[in-house]
Amino acid sequence: MADTSDPTGYDPSGSTVAWRSFHREATTRLAAAGVDAPDVDARRIVEAASGFEGAEFHLGLDRLATKRGVVRFDDMMERRLAGEPLQYVVGSWGFRTLDLMVDRRVLIPRPETEVVAGLALAELARLAEPGHVLTAVDLGTGSGAIGLSLAAERTDTHVVLTDASEDALQVARANLTGIGRAATRVMIRQGSWFEALAPDLAGRVDVVVSNPPYVAESDPLPSVVADWEPLEALRAPDGGRADLRHLIGGVGEWLRPGGSLVLEMDPTQTAWAAEAAAAAGLVDISIRPDLSGRDRALTARRPA
Repeated sequence: MADTSDPTGYDPSGSTVAWRSFHREATTRLAAAGVDAPDVDARRIVEAASGFEGAEFHLGLDRLATKRGVVRFDDMMERRLAGEPLQYVVGSWGFRTLDLMVDRRVLIPRPETEVVAGLALAELARLAEPGHVLTAVDLGTGSGAIGLSLAAERTDTHVVLTDASEDALQVARANLTGIGRAATRVMIRQGSWFEALAPDLAGRVDVVVSNPPYVAESDPLPSVVADWEPLEALRAPDGGRADLRHLIGGVGEWLRPGGSLVLEMDPTQTAWAAEAAAAAGLVDISIRPDLSGRDRALTARRPA
């Protein structure tokens, strides 16, 4: 429960205090627990509990907290102090232009994946022609972050989201409802990689994009990842290469001439992936960096 030792603290008899008191409490407790950037976490938790976000936040700090808001604040603080990632605690996270629902059924959207979505958007822009409806496929979509960004940012693009996990697709469907009219251009299908695609898409897809599992089964993961995020969306056999190999080897059947493949991967896998793409007959192969400058993504095209 919120700290009631402060004379301005929460009074369960009915009176409340300003959100500023809870924000101060959250910052102090998170810092004492060794949480990185406790001020950032405190703000996000108070924003979620109070409903005051963005420019409203500082004005909202001086408003009285509601009982319902305090209950949510206490729950989120307990979860965060127990080590649960902030993104799951607050239940949503920003990705490019979207505010995505996220929970333990899906990976937390990361900045490097925003870069991958940007590369896919650049390939769609390259292929755009007046009057031509583009088709993009996001394989292993998880929360829908990449594919929904494509639909939201390009009005000329139809998008297919796939995932083998029905749990993940439930999250993607929830996020689909948040993109407005662009949702009419999105289809969701369950299945493993290319098996989820309708046969009539063969040879007609403009861009295939994926952030597949690419962590080797023997590689250690930080506890905040290993203990909370779905490992099946992170780890892959064969040193983390199994799903990448499947995608690179099978994409030629689905891309239209000149169409593009965009893949996220570990920096140590990029040279191998470029060789695999060349062996699969893909051309214009390029390795692209993430925001920290590390090799992170491969783009390759079916010969025109």
